[in-house]
Amino acid sequence: MSTALKTSPAGSRALLYVSLAAVIEGFDLQAAGIAAPKIGPAFHMTPQQMGLFFSSATLGLMIGALIGGYTADRWGRRAGLLIALVAFGFASIATILATSVEALVVLRFLTGVGLGGALPNLVSIASEAVGPERKGRAVALMYAGMPLGAAVASLVALLDLHGGDWRSIFLVGGVLPLILVPFIYMGLPPLKMAPATSGQKTPWTEVFRPDSMVATLLLWGAFFLGLMVVYLLMNWLPQLLVAQGFSRSEASFALILYSLGGAVGSLIGGRVLDGRQRGIAIAASFAFVAAALAMLGLLQPALATMLFTVTLVGVGVLCVQSILYGIAPQCYPAEIRGTGVGVVVAVGRLGSMAGPLLAGVLVAQGITPAGVMLVLVPVILVCGLGTLALVARRFRPVLA
Repeated sequence: MSTALKTSPAGSRALLYVSLAAVIEGFDLQAAGIAAPKIGPAFHMTPQQMGLFFSSATLGLMIGALIGGYTADRWGRRAGLLIALVAFGFASIATILATSVEALVVLRFLTGVGLGGALPNLVSIASEAVGPERKGRAVALMYAGMPLGAAVASLVALLDLHGGDWRSIFLVGGVLPLILVPFIYMGLPPLKMAPATSGQKTPWTEVFRPDSMVATLLLWGAFFLGLMVVYLLMNWLPQLLVAQGFSRSEASFALILYSLGGAVGSLIGGRVLDGRQRGIAIAASFAFVAAALAMLGLLQPALATMLFTVTLVGVGVLCVQSILYGIAPQCYPAEIRGTGVGVVVAVGRLGSMAGPLLAGVLVAQGITPAGVMLVLVPVILVCGLGTLALVARRFRPVLA
């Protein structure tokens, strides 16, 4: 790197900025879901149009991750993050000016591109802000901001703090990243990587080298399955709880506890990844998630038990996802780290699309909410096996 971040003041400042950006990103990712009950009737949207509105953001997240990762390696981490923040900030603000469903879909897609482009830069900056012995914890601290931002958004919806006006959600979600932009521009160095030794090599060719494809496929598979579980729960947990007899307010409160538990779990995941007994701790983390999901599916639907178990699920699911985000940047050398992480995040977004679709199929086939939770148990265990195989086969922390 042209300017080192590993000194304490610069590294701490970088972690502060990326953590704040992650909180804002978590809020914006939830914005559409919060606005949906009001925005649908306002535009007379059909269920198909509402689905397109949500799907456009997911497609944008995938494309944005690829663009943001490449930008991080080409023009520097700071430039990549600033471009992403400006993109989803202005797109979110422009959403309040939309006058048609088509405009809403396009603007939500552009917001997704910006949101997707930010994450590879956030992961890379956090990983490079500290020494090699604390990389996992640094990425986990950043990643904890996302469920925290989602919890804030869910609380806004639960307490109706937006006054029923869907425009205020997108306005706040757009103004916050723009406020952060000048602080990041003035507070961080450019973070531009030194060019690779061979001028013939590009980040894309290095990421897809044949000798590293087994490890790459393990990483992709783990991200796909992990985000499948995360987004299935994020999108379907309230509906599944209502189907078990809980009220909508109780289900919404449970989602807040899930997100808050996820913030705690993210921090635990960083400790797990940086610990000396990494393999044993990772295996225990995935076993914990499987047990928590099984408890949620098998225990009798009492309110106190449900809230406690949902919190445990949030802790576990986001703990293992934090582990994966901590592993990803350490699997790539510095000059291609942004591109590598961007590709991994993009593949993971396919899992985030597959999770809600899987739940929809299961519910349509008459599977009970408890059954849906139990289906996730083998999914998370396979994800754990893939993660352990990656750690055992290829994972060597990159010190740059």
